[in-house]
Amino acid sequence: MSLPDDKTVLRARLRALRRELAGRWPGAAEAAAALFPLEAFPSLTIVAGYHPLGAELDPQPLMARLAACGVRLALPAAADREAPLTFRAWTSGQATAPDAFGVPSPTESAAVVAPDLVIAPVLAFDAKGRRLGQGGGTYDRTLANLRGRGVFSL
Repeated sequence: MSLPDDKTVLRARLRALRRELAGRWPGAAEAAAALFPLEAFPSLTIVAGYHPLGAELDPQPLMARLAACGVRLALPAAADREAPLTFRAWTSGQATAPDAFGVPSPTESAAVVAPDLVIAPVLAFDAKGRRLGQGGGTYDRTLANLRGRGVFSL
């Protein structure tokens, strides 16, 4: 597939491709979770995932594996569409409420936490590991802030 220069066009094409691939491989999230080398990250204490939208790969199977190993989980919460995300403690089945983007997130009563690892949604990445997201820049701002504190992202 030749790639267009316009990121808007590229995002639209990649979303369509992702939907097509999701339909062909319904077990992709479980397969990806099984590949994560838990033993390579013995010091993880808090991992932030995300609530998948559309055909985004669901991080829940990986988050369940991490929780079974004693890792605390978190989800992002957007208080403002222009600000970096905050991460709030979360457990499977816990109540959520729509954040500033309408994405289900832990409620304000959940503790704000600092993750060791962030599992971020992605449309694509290039050979240098640069992430192409939805285009709003929210994760870019958030990950830039976290990298300065030594947090790793997938």
